[in-house]
Amino acid sequence: MADITVELVSVERMLWSGQATIVTAQTIEGEIGVLPGHEPMLGQLVENGVVTIRPVDGDRKVAAVQGGFISVSTEKVTILADFAVWADEVNQAQAEEESTSEDELIRSRAEAGLRALRRSQES
Repeated sequence: MADITVELVSVERMLWSGQATIVTAQTIEGEIGVLPGHEPMLGQLVENGVVTIRPVDGDRKVAAVQGGFISVSTEKVTILADFAVWADEVNQAQAEEESTSEDELIRSRAEAGLRALRRSQES
């Protein structure tokens, strides 16, 4: 099976690096899927989006991302997010409460976290 090297990095930490069969990301142009052999490209991530990685080994990984970029080369996919958190790190009750916050950044991160939780629960 073909695979591609993927890195998911936020300003605060490296979330994941490894081999994957597909990566999906929500960009300002729409949701894209990247398979091995994809044409090189650069995209801007939406402010409260979701990135999904299907590792060669292991379960699908879902992250909430806040802004940043996705860079695709023939060899590698790099996702550089301003903020990113794994869906399983999101506290649903807290995110639901924060989704009504008057602070735009808090509200946006909470909405992204809830989207990531929903995506992670899909089959």
